[in-house]
Parts: sequence; C-alpha cells; structure tokens
Amino acid sequence: MSRTLGPGGGGPARSRYGWVVGLAGFVLLVVVTLNSITTEGVNSGGPKPGKRMPPFAVPLADSDVDKDANLATEPGQGQLGDRPACEVRGPDVLNVCEQWELGPVVLAVFPTAAPRCRAVLRQLARMKGRFPRVRFAAVGSKGDRDDLRGTWGFPVGWDRDARVLALYGAVDCPQLTFAHRGGEVAGSAPRGLSDAELERRVRELR
Repeated sequence: MSRTLGPGGGGPARSRYGWVVGLAGFVLLVVVTLNSITTEGVNSGGPKPGKRMPPFAVPLADSDVDKDANLATEPGQGQLGDRPACEVRGPDVLNVCEQWELGPVVLAVFPTAAPRCRAVLRQLARMKGRFPRVRFAAVGSKGDRDDLRGTWGFPVGWDRDARVLALYGAVDCPQLTFAHRGGEVAGSAPRGLSDAELERRVRELR
C-alpha cells in the first residue's frame, strides 16, 4: 500500500540557535531529495512571488489518516504521489489547491515540536474572524500530531516526514505564505509576524 496520501485515505526545549540550525540542516536534506525527483527547485524562505503555490495534500491533524504528504503535480510520480495532489480531497485532507480555489490563502508551516512556532495557530484563530473570506490554513511537520489537534476554526494538517516544510523552503518558523485567490503567491514571511504586520499583509491580498 502506498505511504503517500491518495485514494483511501514535544521534546525538551532547545535554544533558538540550536533548533534553527537543526531545522535548516534537515530541510536541506529533504530539499536535495525533492530536487532529485522533481524538475522545479525549492526556494529558501518561501515560494517565489508571482508563481502558484506548490500543490500538496496532507492528512488533517484531527484525523486518523497516517500517510505521507502528496506533492505530485501529475499522475504516477512515485514518491511524490500516484495522483496529482490537487485531486486528493476529502473530509480528512488539507488540500492547498482547494483552499486557493475558495479565496486568498494564508498558510503557516512549522515544525510541530517547537512550541513558539505552534503559537501561530492561536494567532491565525484570532485573525480568522477579521477576514472571513480569507482561507487560513496551517501544516505542522514531524513531531506529535496530538500537539496540533484542537478546534482552531481552520484546517490544520500533519506533515509527518516534513515534505511540505521542505517544499515551501522553511528555514525558520513559523513561515507564512500569502497567496491571492487562484494560488498566485504574493510573498512569504520566514519567521512569523506581529498581529499588526499579519493584518497588513492579509489586507494586501486580492
């Protein structure tokens, strides 16, 4: 059975410097792997503005689905997925393509095990009520998915092997990517924003 999402389906605190170096090293390793099986490179610090958000589908943290992220852009891409990620949908799936079809998107990606990065979930929950037409979403990578569960008011996915974290070029956290409706990337913030800064960036979305 395929490990990739498709049909059918915290540790002790460390210093900021230590976990950032560890995260960057891990992401670099996954980036090399992704680049070996895709034709497009991974941009450090977020997807390139003006390009479409890289597609992915991951299990929702609150679900019981235990599969790898699907990153495929066409059928039969092996490790990336047997089906294109944009086609993998359902009540237990966070599909970024589905989000951008419904409106502008604010996507947070971060390592699940970092408490200060998980705080972005509370920030997005505060912001969601101010922008009901914007699609807020988050993906926590590796770590304990129980740390992501909760009633946030927006979809939170679990990226068990950090493929999405690498795909979006995260080197610090939480990384926020902003996209207009249709998925065109407006820009990214590599290490989180204040509420005022986040609100300003959201208001700039079409």
